[in-house]
Amino acid sequence: MISLTTGVKFMSIMGLSRAVAAGLALFVAAANAQAAERNAAGAALVDRVREAVIKELRESGAIDRAVDAGVDRYVERQRAEAAQRERRQADARAAVMRPVTKGRDHVRGNPTAPVTLIEYSDFECPFCKSFHPTVKKVVEESNGQVKWVYRHYPLDEIHPVKARKEAAASECAAELGGNDAFWKFADRFFELTPSNNKTDVDTVLPQIAREIGLDEARFASCLASGRHDRRVQEDYENATATGGRGTPWSIIVSKSGKTYPLSGAQPYAAVKQLVELALQEK
Repeated sequence: MISLTTGVKFMSIMGLSRAVAAGLALFVAAANAQAAERNAAGAALVDRVREAVIKELRESGAIDRAVDAGVDRYVERQRAEAAQRERRQADARAAVMRPVTKGRDHVRGNPTAPVTLIEYSDFECPFCKSFHPTVKKVVEESNGQVKWVYRHYPLDEIHPVKARKEAAASECAAELGGNDAFWKFADRFFELTPSNNKTDVDTVLPQIAREIGLDEARFASCLASGRHDRRVQEDYENATATGGRGTPWSIIVSKSGKTYPLSGAQPYAAVKQLVELALQEK
């Protein structure tokens, strides 16, 4: 049993504990309030310092220089990545491009020239028609440094039937008259015809064969046989494999094997520039 005296002492102790606890609570609250005030003051100071620094950097041009430097670094990275992609694509083109061979390919210019321009072309393409004299000029003015290889790329979607028949006709010209006859056929065809599937092949093809000195009967027999159709298709497949998506599609190859793509009927200056780059490759 707890005595009265003990009970009084216990109550006194409990009251003192509550008082101490209350005092501690008040102290903690006051300390937290002071800390909050200090934090707020500190934050305000940080903001003022930040604003002052930013103002100084802006007025001195440091921010603009930093931004410009960052943009320059970004652009350089993008250029480097683009160059790497282009190099990978060029390597892929070189890997699938059919090697130039004397017995199969039609070559204009010095056969041992260090730079080769391989053109995949469509006889009905108006851009190929305009590009033909450009490449001819490049080869003639290269002093034996550039040779031109012509391969077929008939675009059936826009030049059905005629483009392939004309390609086969050029192969018949080569069969009957050799490499020179092929180039005479190509030159004369682009001179005579209107392009875009408007050519009267039944009239023009025999006319060209006659003009370049071929036996017309043998030429007609060759064309009717279809024996060069597979050759035309193989050229077409190689064009698409190397990245061709339209005509003319050309690839300039340096002596070391480095490739430079040339899409479309580019002007003389553009072709010449790529040729010069290829000539610098040893």
